[in-house]
Amino acid sequence: MTDEHDSGMFNRSRRQFLKKSGMTLAGVALAPNILSTQTKGSTMNTDKKIRIGIVGGRFGTSFQWHEDPNCIVEAVSDLRPERRQALKDAYRCNKSYESLEKLILDKNIDAVGVFTGAPDHVRHAVLAMKEGKHVISAVPACMTVDEAEELLDTVKRTGMSYMMAETSYWHPSVITARQWHKDGKFGEIFFTEAEYQHPGLDVLYIEDGKRTWRYGLAPMNYPTHCTSYLVGVTKERLKTVVCTGWSDGSVYFKDNVYKNPFTGSTAMFHTDKGHSFRVSVNWNGALRGCERGQWLGSKTSLYDPHPNGLGAVVVRSGEQMEKDDAGFERKLSPFEQITLPNYWQTDMLPEPLRHDSGHQGSHTFITHEFIDALVNERQPAVNIYEALAFTVPGIIAQQSALQGGKQLKIPLFDPKV
Repeated sequence: MTDEHDSGMFNRSRRQFLKKSGMTLAGVALAPNILSTQTKGSTMNTDKKIRIGIVGGRFGTSFQWHEDPNCIVEAVSDLRPERRQALKDAYRCNKSYESLEKLILDKNIDAVGVFTGAPDHVRHAVLAMKEGKHVISAVPACMTVDEAEELLDTVKRTGMSYMMAETSYWHPSVITARQWHKDGKFGEIFFTEAEYQHPGLDVLYIEDGKRTWRYGLAPMNYPTHCTSYLVGVTKERLKTVVCTGWSDGSVYFKDNVYKNPFTGSTAMFHTDKGHSFRVSVNWNGALRGCERGQWLGSKTSLYDPHPNGLGAVVVRSGEQMEKDDAGFERKLSPFEQITLPNYWQTDMLPEPLRHDSGHQGSHTFITHEFIDALVNERQPAVNIYEALAFTVPGIIAQQSALQGGKQLKIPLFDPKV
């Protein structure tokens, strides 16, 4: 079966898919197969091909679209010629456009990867969906609550599929935690922590003498590497937040378009299940850098590897008694170091994608999840509702920090809310 026939077959079925997706999004809560690639790596037996256009020649080059058996990179785009060439080289694609606005007019393209600067994500995703393209976007999904509403409204009105390319969702520890939660191994997860520490970003703040979108970016406007550690495991929704910020006095956080004074922020969230969730994001400080979390459960707790050298740890509730240093008796909880699996080596992925990739092996999973969802006409794991549940709490946390740590309610975008 030729590529042209494959594309035509997909285009002919698109109207049915759009109708189905639109009805679902406008109705009751979505039921995405959130563990799809944890239990089934290969796409159903089909010759269907998704023709994708990739926009953004920096982060956009770091995925494996040309390796997925059901994907063809139809075209690429970046405003800068050298970055367009980098995309062409990465995906062995000869067709390119000077802008996203031109690329989305290509009738052969079924989906668009939006890997442009964060302030442009919603604008670019909306333009693509209005042209009948499915969208996968880099994080964050949006920068404001108004943008969140616009993005959701566009998904509903167009019926197009939307996925956010959150890397932490596919970390080995998060995949493990998601399966353990599903199997009931934690008991009740009553407290979760996540931290994203990323010093060294200063080199990205200015390019060619001009400020980039990262200049002065509020830490809590980039929360998804943390929020996915809870929302992406239990699907809880974050209802309220108290957040505080701090500044190292850097010039970047004294005058910027975000009116953000904070180098780092720490937030305490309260969930719809009555649980607590602590999130810390810092751009500078005496830090080694990490994206990590830990889940404290009534039966079992799981700790992500720590940048200070301690690997993954499991603590289990026990019956053996001991005395603490004050002489009080307590149950001894067994402590065990474990090695988290390299899930990318398993049949969770098609064979061509079973290799290590960026952000703890997450990029091949992101690649395949989006393509597999489109081929099988299902919602992707990190669909529009999950993406907003990952992103919007950080927006409100920043508002809390600007108001001196005032407790604020977080708007929920789920269909039943």
